[in-house]
Amino acid sequence: MTTSRRTLHGLATIFLASSVVAAPMEGYWEAQSLRARNLVDSIDTSYDFIVVGGGLAGLVLGARLSEDSKHTVLVLEAGGDGSSGGLLDRIRQTTAKLKAADTPADTYYNSLWGTEYNWAFTTVPQQNVANKAVTWPRGKGLGGSAAINGAYLNRPGELEVNEWHDLVKDMDGASNWQWSTFFEAMKKSETFNPPSDDIASQAGITWDAADHGTSGPIHYSYPGYMFPQVGEWTTALKNVGVQASKETYGGANYGSYIATSSINPSNWTRSYSRRILFDQASPSGNLSATAVEYSRDGGKTVNTVKVNKEVILSGGVVGSPAVLLHSGVGPRDVLSGAGIDIVSELPGVGHHLQDHVAVAVQFTTDQPTMGSVYAANGSEASDPKYLSFVNSATAYVNLGTFLGTDGASGFKTDVRDNMYQSSIATVPSNDSTVLAGYKAIYDAKVNLLDGPAPQVELLLAINTAGAVRFTAAIQHPFSHGQIYINSSNPFDAPVIDPRYLSHPADVVILREGLKLARKIGQAEPYNGFTGEAAPGADVQTDEQWETWMRGQVTTEFHPSGTCAMLPKTEGGVVDANLRVYGLANVRVADASVYPTTFGAHYMGPTYGLAEQASTLIRNFYSGQSSSNGGGSGTGSTGNGTGTGSNSDGTSSAHTLSPRALATSLAVVGFIALFV
Repeated sequence: MTTSRRTLHGLATIFLASSVVAAPMEGYWEAQSLRARNLVDSIDTSYDFIVVGGGLAGLVLGARLSEDSKHTVLVLEAGGDGSSGGLLDRIRQTTAKLKAADTPADTYYNSLWGTEYNWAFTTVPQQNVANKAVTWPRGKGLGGSAAINGAYLNRPGELEVNEWHDLVKDMDGASNWQWSTFFEAMKKSETFNPPSDDIASQAGITWDAADHGTSGPIHYSYPGYMFPQVGEWTTALKNVGVQASKETYGGANYGSYIATSSINPSNWTRSYSRRILFDQASPSGNLSATAVEYSRDGGKTVNTVKVNKEVILSGGVVGSPAVLLHSGVGPRDVLSGAGIDIVSELPGVGHHLQDHVAVAVQFTTDQPTMGSVYAANGSEASDPKYLSFVNSATAYVNLGTFLGTDGASGFKTDVRDNMYQSSIATVPSNDSTVLAGYKAIYDAKVNLLDGPAPQVELLLAINTAGAVRFTAAIQHPFSHGQIYINSSNPFDAPVIDPRYLSHPADVVILREGLKLARKIGQAEPYNGFTGEAAPGADVQTDEQWETWMRGQVTTEFHPSGTCAMLPKTEGGVVDANLRVYGLANVRVADASVYPTTFGAHYMGPTYGLAEQASTLIRNFYSGQSSSNGGGSGTGSTGNGTGTGSNSDGTSSAHTLSPRALATSLAVVGFIALFV
């Protein structure tokens, strides 16, 4: 018996000014004696691991994998690296009021959304949200969206994580995704910095030190400046029936609280994965992927670097499925429609797209807010502590809070028994495995409807002068969409169709969440606002609420599911060890693998995911795991035939035609080939 050889080539439109091994925090990783290096003109001939995508997960993976001195790691990223002329220079040059880079307040006042550091995707027009094409900002640069987001760093709940685990419980590796292990992985990435006594008193912040990490690379804390509206948050929420949360970071993610943010209080700057480091260990070992091609000029000139062990896709919810689709790995209808030869039919690629959708109720005010201080342009507006402020007052609310216990139970019965059959028509696939996965995810979400698990997030925003907004965002949408390609050109943007509000349950949950948001703005001590600007007092009936909110819907920036971790028979793309079904040595490690949704912002769990991914990969190569994504068998690479054992246990080995494995512009313009 011979081993089926699969050679991976690739083409990456990347800024190679910063590639190879990435590490999250400069000081932490410098202490580990890793050497930083500019690799514009110095790429080694081979690496054990190639990570495609230098975002939040990709850089953590690069850093952790490189801790093993036997392994070399290359990280490929399309965007800038923050070096001279790069991302950090952009922030420094445009922040006249603060010389320090990565100012948290810049997420509002000097946003990188309109720059080359944002992929600036848009969805297709959404039928159920007034035919709007919704803006989808995604970070393009080292650190990915963590470099441009709102800096919230909180966690999902134990109930939600265990629902994820239960979807894959019969698979090898499932224990990595149960609460007890995932909780520790999230803590591993973090260094928690408690607030000052003054900030804790002003905002009513409490915490349990046992729920937080103390030695990870990502610093997180609270702003160094506070506003009265934040301190009044938990009181106002209590007055509308939402109790303060005491264990939100320990698995009970419901109730109101002041969230932590990815802020380093030593200098009041944003903390995120960004530093490029590498370890010059010699390559060792060899699996099936053997080379990746890269380009600095859009494909005109192609260079090759060999892969000894694995390729890990960390291109995110848009990029990772695009890699597979341009590779000829995905649903038959999508690949045929795009004119791409089918290499491995994997129907779930790009499906199971789920996203938190949000709408805000807005009040007018003459009270001082973050926005009014900034607009006044006084001395406070240049204070680093003021510029560390980001919106952080949040609450996660269960269905019973706004429907009542009996109402929530009745709604659960209706969703389970009466809405499922009609909702199948809203799923953008007729494939039986994708529909089976939809049913599995659907049932998991139904299980959470009448318990404490949050269905709506409520957020306070005070970054606009004269305005206070209360946002309601669905956390467990029943609407499923798709990301797909309609062109064989990997430099064409993928098609994003989340199918917002296509399921009637989502309409009800968002509507009732917005009614509660209005009540918060009218409750003590917030009832001193001068008026309701949106939707306005004329909006009262359910029909009026729904008409108004459909025109206001936006993303909360938390998409997931497009490379879902599910059984292959349920439209899964990766198994519980993150290995792509049917491919010998390709894994996916980013938010695209979450098969269901969380009541949380996704930065915290995705750091945990990357920590778990690096641990299971390192354990496998150190002989501590029996899991093996490699396929062995017989076959000829010359005629495109062969057999082997895939990660799902089926017998199949694929020989890919030249330039068959490709990502779209959404990751790094990466094109790869198995032969």
